Amino acid sequence: MYDVIVLGGGPGGYAAAIRASQLKGKVVLVEEAAMGGTCVLRGCIPSKIWLTAASMKEQAAKAADFGISLELKGFDCAAVVARTQGVSNDIAMGMSALLASNGIEVVTGRGVVQSAHSVAVGETVLEGKSIIVATGSRLAPCTIPGSEGLVLTTDELLAMTSLPGSVLVTDPGPIGVECAMLLATLGCQVVYALPGARILPDEDQDSAQRLASALRERGVRIMPRCSLERIENGECVLAGKKKEERVRVDKVLWSLREPVSTGFGLEALGVGRNSDGGISVDAHCATAVNGIYAAGDCTGGWMLSHVASAMAICAAENAMGTPSVWQSQLVSRAIWGTVQMGSVGLSEEQADRAGREVETGSFPYAINGYAMLRGEVDGAVKVVADAQTGEILGVHIVGSQASELIGEAVLAMQLECTVHEFARGFRVHPAFCETVVDGFRDTEGWALYLPKRG
Repeated sequence: MYDVIVLGGGPGGYAAAIRASQLKGKVVLVEEAAMGGTCVLRGCIPSKIWLTAASMKEQAAKAADFGISLELKGFDCAAVVARTQGVSNDIAMGMSALLASNGIEVVTGRGVVQSAHSVAVGETVLEGKSIIVATGSRLAPCTIPGSEGLVLTTDELLAMTSLPGSVLVTDPGPIGVECAMLLATLGCQVVYALPGARILPDEDQDSAQRLASALRERGVRIMPRCSLERIENGECVLAGKKKEERVRVDKVLWSLREPVSTGFGLEALGVGRNSDGGISVDAHCATAVNGIYAAGDCTGGWMLSHVASAMAICAAENAMGTPSVWQSQLVSRAIWGTVQMGSVGLSEEQADRAGREVETGSFPYAINGYAMLRGEVDGAVKVVADAQTGEILGVHIVGSQASELIGEAVLAMQLECTVHEFARGFRVHPAFCETVVDGFRDTEGWALYLPKRG
């Protein structure tokens, strides 16, 4: 009898198994494919290697500004693919080694939940006190009529050995933005058709506009309120607000993902699902069936690997009898690329819709000394706070190292730091992190390096 049976060997399952083992549990992890999940094999790690390569290419073009003469002779896609495979394999092997060092048994095969305390893997039945489902996500089936032969999936993009001349991107979310940034920086002609008014509709509008400007600066043609209807005779037919548009490209990017939440016997047991197809869980990562928990992409929502790990820790602790609450309000989001974005909490628009009286502050990278000396002045920090209490409601950063800087805001919100307390802090100079403090000071109206208000 195991204390915990874990389904899935990605960031969620891996973290759940180790945390349960740390709490003295006897744990078995079931994985039907390779260890690592989408993050390690087809998502976070490979995509960030590609984006790092693109950033290096862009930085190399600026080398003359720093007295360095370089000659760019080309871009070797095969070398980038080889690096992604090498790094991904190293991480996956490290995960397997850590599972072994924690005494976690690994069973290869597809696990089917038979009851709240048993999982069948082929002819073998595993018995456990609790089950944690962390089965991840996958590319959703392409639904574009006439797309045969023209679609480029994100999996295929990360394995490409040559660059397409032109690509149509239609996903307004983070994956679409990253892919558009990557392809444009590498020299592809990118057309970005948006079903709505802007990219990143779930993020702060100011941040979205800054990223859109960065995309345009790299040659991306953004077409708002244009939905891809079909492909006919090699042309993409877009339904615009007033008229039909036609665009001819070499490839159409397909990046829509869906939770892997069915086919494991959960429905028959009464485990519910959300509107997006993800497994429904409460604040303890528990499903409607006592003893069954779920974490990560299979629960839908943002579908981020660090969220999977955090939810998995919560699920494992509750499964082992240590009360834990999943703090969904602390979910940070990031976009990597030559210009980055990092955000946590509510946007100004979301706070307004929630009926909060808000005050905001912002500070541009353009007057930060470190950004200036590095030639990375695109971006700004924006703070959204409760006007009455000073509670930090959200922080939104666009610019170099934004994916790292957002951690400051996450910690501040986790510790219930107020705007006033954050604004009284100080940082090493020169550094990007100074912009975060300056953004908080502007929220209170006393940023030292901005023109006097009013």
